[in-house]
Amino acid sequence: MDKIANPFSPGAGSPPPELAGRSGILEQARVLLGRVFAKRSEKSLLLTGLRGVGKTVLLNEIERMARDVGYRTILVEAHEGKHLAALIAPHLRRLLFALDRLAGAGNKARRGIAVLKSFIGAINIKVGDMDIGLDIEPEPGSADSGDLEVDLPSLFTAVGEAAEERNVAVALLIDEIQYFSSGELSALIMAMHKMQQRQLPIVLIGAGLPILPGLAGDSKSYAERLFSFPDVGPLPELDAARALNEPIRNAGESIEPDALHEIYLLTQGYPYFLQEWGYQAWNHADASPISLKVVRKTSEVVLKRLDENFFRVRFDRLTPKEKTYLRAMADLGAGPYRTSDVADKLGVRINTLGPVRASLIKKGMVYSPSHGDMAFTVSLFDEFMRRAMPKFEMN
Repeated sequence: MDKIANPFSPGAGSPPPELAGRSGILEQARVLLGRVFAKRSEKSLLLTGLRGVGKTVLLNEIERMARDVGYRTILVEAHEGKHLAALIAPHLRRLLFALDRLAGAGNKARRGIAVLKSFIGAINIKVGDMDIGLDIEPEPGSADSGDLEVDLPSLFTAVGEAAEERNVAVALLIDEIQYFSSGELSALIMAMHKMQQRQLPIVLIGAGLPILPGLAGDSKSYAERLFSFPDVGPLPELDAARALNEPIRNAGESIEPDALHEIYLLTQGYPYFLQEWGYQAWNHADASPISLKVVRKTSEVVLKRLDENFFRVRFDRLTPKEKTYLRAMADLGAGPYRTSDVADKLGVRINTLGPVRASLIKKGMVYSPSHGDMAFTVSLFDEFMRRAMPKFEMN
């Protein structure tokens, strides 16, 4: 089969040829975008799920939807070592200058630039060598207290008012949102609360690990009334089959039902892995239809690629103690895991595991789905740990 015509493109955030099984979330996004544009209140969205379920793909699709209905969009990825203010300030600058260039009466866009200049000066963040406001002076008393929880809502209000004056709406899309500090997350929630109260045209669509609802709730008790938290999970078998079968059929080829079922069993319906298996099965098939034999033959190749790339990049960031902790979890099966069971497996007292557990949570390797339980944030990581460390040995 022609490798150039292969419809699958596995990669971080790469759009799949068939976005199957996500219609409910996309409909929520469509309603949110439409209602806010019409100045009707609606909960913003914070997508949650393990790595490999396609959260980034959904954010990209929602950004496309937003642009199609007239939104100005800002899409950023949070990460360790960069503050929220430094992350969004350059994008807000570009947005405000774009709004200032639009025809229309009023000067709220220029006021927004002045407020942004005050914000940056007060927070004392480094945003490169960009000139924030050219000849525009900061606006004293606006977003210049140095307290992010006070200043970010004021900044968002100025941006929202500028957008409203120009009859546009703004979609702020943030990936990996769990990396923000508790203070940053609190400020962001407060800013969006102000947007809803004032019915200003700014929406937030975020994505993060399953710990996100808990982080938001701990930060502000009203977060559950401000956001919806759609769970982005593995695909059911019918949707997984459609995600593979439709692109293959559209490319003029076919795949046997038994082969589809085998891929589903191997991937457990996780979209990233479906793309990997689809890609390799296509490349290793001599002719259509792609058979069960081909899928089984290529599985070793797929697992090697995943182990060397998707899994290994996370594994290599771990200390020996962290690797041993995760290997103990994997030795207990698929999870979730009781922290007490992990301690028993390691032969230590449960209260000695706090530091390594906290470090793994901070690195985004594990999360707590419920009190006393732990689970991997990376799909199928338990299987990888058993391959990477065949024998469970305590350090």
